[in-house]
Amino acid sequence: MKKKLLTLATCACMATSAFANQDGNPFMTEYTTQFNIPPFDQIKTEHYLPALKAGIDEQNKEIEAIINNPEAPTFENTILALDNSGQTLNKVAYVFFAFTEALSSPELQKVDEEFTPLLTKHSDEISMNDKLFARIKKVYDDRANHNYNTAQLRLIESNYKSFTRNGALLSAEKKEELKALNAELAGLYLDFNKRLLNATNSFTLVVDNEAQLAGLPASSVAVAAEEAKARGMEGKWVFTLHAPSRLPLLQYAQNRELRKKMYEGYINLATEGENDNRPVINKIMQARTKKAALLGFDNFAAYMTDKVMAKTPQAAKDLLMKIWGPAIKQVKKEVSEMQAIVKEEGGKFKIEPWDYYYYAEKVRQKKYALDEDEVRQYFAVDNVVNGIFTMANRLYGVTFRELPNAPKYHPEVKVYEVLDKNGNHVSVFMTDYFPRASKRQGAWMSEFKGACIDEYGNDIRPIIYNVGNFTKPTATTPSLLTLDEVETTFHEFGHGLHGMLTRAKYRSQAGTNVDRDFVELPSQIHEHWALEPELLKTYALHYKTGEPMPDELIKKLQDASTHNQGFATTELAGAALLDLYWNSTNFDGDVDVAAFEAKVAKELKMPKEVQFRYRSTYFKHIFGSDGYAAGYYTYLWAEVLDADGFELFKEKGIFDPATADAFRTNVLEMGGSEDPMKLYINFRGQAPNPDALLRNRGLLK
Repeated sequence: MKKKLLTLATCACMATSAFANQDGNPFMTEYTTQFNIPPFDQIKTEHYLPALKAGIDEQNKEIEAIINNPEAPTFENTILALDNSGQTLNKVAYVFFAFTEALSSPELQKVDEEFTPLLTKHSDEISMNDKLFARIKKVYDDRANHNYNTAQLRLIESNYKSFTRNGALLSAEKKEELKALNAELAGLYLDFNKRLLNATNSFTLVVDNEAQLAGLPASSVAVAAEEAKARGMEGKWVFTLHAPSRLPLLQYAQNRELRKKMYEGYINLATEGENDNRPVINKIMQARTKKAALLGFDNFAAYMTDKVMAKTPQAAKDLLMKIWGPAIKQVKKEVSEMQAIVKEEGGKFKIEPWDYYYYAEKVRQKKYALDEDEVRQYFAVDNVVNGIFTMANRLYGVTFRELPNAPKYHPEVKVYEVLDKNGNHVSVFMTDYFPRASKRQGAWMSEFKGACIDEYGNDIRPIIYNVGNFTKPTATTPSLLTLDEVETTFHEFGHGLHGMLTRAKYRSQAGTNVDRDFVELPSQIHEHWALEPELLKTYALHYKTGEPMPDELIKKLQDASTHNQGFATTELAGAALLDLYWNSTNFDGDVDVAAFEAKVAKELKMPKEVQFRYRSTYFKHIFGSDGYAAGYYTYLWAEVLDADGFELFKEKGIFDPATADAFRTNVLEMGGSEDPMKLYINFRGQAPNPDALLRNRGLLK
C-alpha cells in the first residue's frame, strides 16, 4: 500500500524557511543531518502544533505573493509557484503522519485531534481561494497559446481539476458548507483510526494449555510465549490480531475451537463498546453523500473515480466482475478438495470460514508436499532484504549501503543510502518491519522528503521508507517470513523504487504522485521476482546452514504458486466490490452495517466459506481516509498491468537490461508527468491484456 498524506504536501524545493529557529523546534530550521534526514531524536510532541501553525502562516504568505503578483498569470509565477509552496508545512506533515501510523501514543493522538482539522481547514482555504483560482484558470484557459511540454500541461490541467473538484466553482455559501463537511470527515477519519488501533490492541487470545497449540510451528509458539511473558503471563501463550500472530494460528492450529475464536475476534474487530466503528461509518457515508451532491456528482464513488484511469465506478465494477466469476468458481473446487480431507479424517462438519486457511494448507501439503514452515527456514528477514536489493541491482544498477549511525525514529529501523550505477546518490531508504502496539496493522510505503528539481536546477533526492508488521525474531531464531510476508516485502519495495528512482521535475508529479489505479503497478510487478528461481537461489538461504533453497523445494513453490487463488481472489475482489457498493450508495440516515455487507454478499452470490478481505469496521483503506475510498479495486486494476507487463520480462528474460531500462525510464522515473496508459504502452509496446491477470492467478486454463 502506498501511504499518501492528506495535505498539500510539497518537496523541500524552496530556500530555508523564513521562520527562524523557534524555541529549538527542529522543524523551524534547515536540518543539518546527512541527506537532510529528520533529526528524530530532537523532535518532541510539543513541536508539532507550533511548527504546523508556522508552516500554515508561511504558505499563506506564499499564496498571497502569488495572488498579489502584478504580472499576468503564467505557468512559472502561478502554477509552479504554488507547486513549490509550503516547505515547513511539508516537513512537519511528513514526520507527523509517519509517527501517527508507526509510532503512535495517547499524546500524539491528542495532538492529532487538533493537527488534522487545522491542516484540513488550511487545505480548504487554499483550494477555495477565489483569487488564486482565477489565476490558475487564466493559465488553464490560455494553455493552447503556449508551447508547454507534456509535464507542464499535465500540471496545469491537474491543478485546475483539483481546484474545481475541491469547490472552486461553488458559491460562497456552498464553499462554507463544503469546508464544514471536510472538517467533519477529517474528524471522523481520526475517530475511525483511533478506535481501530485501540480495538486491535485490546484483543488477546490467551492459551494456558500447551496441548491446544498442536500443529502450530515452533516459531509461532515461541513468539506467543514471549508475548505472554511481556504481558506478565509467563508460562502461557498470547496471540493477537496482528497478522504474524493471527494467520499462523488459523493456518496450522489443529484445535478448531481455537481457530474459531481467533477468526471471530478478527471479523468482529471494532464492533464493541467505545471502539465500535459502525456509528462512525454511518456518519462518514452521510457526509460523503452530501459532499458528492454538493460537487455535482451522483455519488461519492463517481467523485473519486473521476480523477483516475477508470473514470467511472461502473468501469471499475466491470473489471472486477470479469474476475469475480472465475474466482468464485475456483472457490467451489477448493472447498470440495478441503471437504474431501475432512471426510478422510472422519470429520462430521462442513467447511466454515475459520477452517479455510487450515484445510487449504492441508490440501497444499497433500497436492504439492509443500510445508510452509520448512519454506520459512529460508526466508530470514535479512536474507529477504538482500533479495530485494539484489533484484534492484540486477534490474536498475542501484546499490544499497547501510548507514548505521543515521537518524532513525525507532531502534528497529534500518537506514540505507541508495547509489546509482555511476556511484551518484539516488535516495535514502528506511525499513521498519516488525509489529508493536504503537503501529497500525498492514504494510505501506511513504516518504520523509519528496523529489523535484528546484528553482536553481538542483536535483533534490527523496527519503523513502517501508513499514511492515512481519514475524518478529525470538530469543533463538531470527525473523522468519511467511510466503505472504516475502511477497509483501517485494510489493512495498516496488513502491519504494517508484519513489527512489523518480526523475520527474515537478514535486506533485514525482515518484508515486500518479493516478491511484496506476500507483500499484510498480509495487505489484516487483512481486513476481520474489519466487523466480534465478533470484531465489541468491537470497533464499537456510538461516542455520546458509545453504540455498534446493531445486526440489523451489519446484514445489512454483507448482503451488496458484494454490488457493480462488479464495485469495474472491476475498480481494469482494472487498473491492464492497467498497464500490458503499461509495456508490447515497445515505441520508443510518444503516445496519452488517446487514449492508450481507446484502452485498448475497447479491454477489459470495461463497459462504469466504469473507470480505476487510469487513467495514476495520476497512481502513476506505474509512480511515479518502485515500482508497471507491479505489480498493485499484489493486486488481493494476494487476492487469503488472501481469501483462511481467509476461514481457518472462519473454525477454527476467533481468533483461533493455526491458528493465524501458520499465525504469517509462514508469519508475516518469511519475505522473505523462498519461499513465501512454507510459505503460511506451514500456510494453501494446495495451494491456486483461487475460494476463487470470493467467497469473491460475484462473484461466
